[in-house]
Amino acid sequence: METPEQRVLPTSVKLMWELEAAGSRGPKRGLSLAQILDAAIAVADAEGYAGLSMSRLAKELGFTTMSLYRYVDSKDTLVELLSDRAIGPAPELPAGTGWRAALEAWAWAEFHAIRRHDWWLDIPMTSPPLGPNNMAWLECGLSAFAAAPIPEPRRLQMVTNLSFYVIGRARFLRDTIRSAGQDEDFTAILSGVLDPERFPAITSALAHQAFDDDDIHWEEADFGFALDRLLDGYEAFVREHGER
Repeated sequence: METPEQRVLPTSVKLMWELEAAGSRGPKRGLSLAQILDAAIAVADAEGYAGLSMSRLAKELGFTTMSLYRYVDSKDTLVELLSDRAIGPAPELPAGTGWRAALEAWAWAEFHAIRRHDWWLDIPMTSPPLGPNNMAWLECGLSAFAAAPIPEPRRLQMVTNLSFYVIGRARFLRDTIRSAGQDEDFTAILSGVLDPERFPAITSALAHQAFDDDDIHWEEADFGFALDRLLDGYEAFVREHGER
């Protein structure tokens, strides 16, 4: 028997939080919701988010398309469940190291989680995430500030903005760095079109091989460099609140 609170919850939320059993209506079925979502992840890993459809997923599972609707009522519901499943469980943060080290580990964990299934970036964000995995990530990030002298609203703001940074960098790497080898030489093109008098700073950067620094691993080291600068700002902010 549903409580009044459960009746107003979206189907996807009920399924994610196991308030409603998938496939509970109709004849007994041979699938679990976890199997369906893991198969959806496998399809998206192989063919991208655009290649995922209910019919393609049914083929992967060896079931009919209509049979899947006994477990999820629509593709939209499937996608909401998939978004939470794909991000995976929250990390375990290092104990006794302070909020900065904890947040740094949290950011790196999210970065690697997204890159394992980077088609996740193509899922439209039409509402705040509501699933248990996403809530565990948020709980984990907020817990880093347990002893920090800053108010709750600022803690939430800092964790969500850190996540926005991670998502943005992961998107940049997927869309830009991986396709760089398929394009013509970026620096050669710039060198051929830029007027040094109009673009002196860029010309200087090209002359000093700033775009070709082989000492920088652009997929990891640049992420870490910018993350450190972001956390430097957080540190100054936390210190200021402590002094107050």
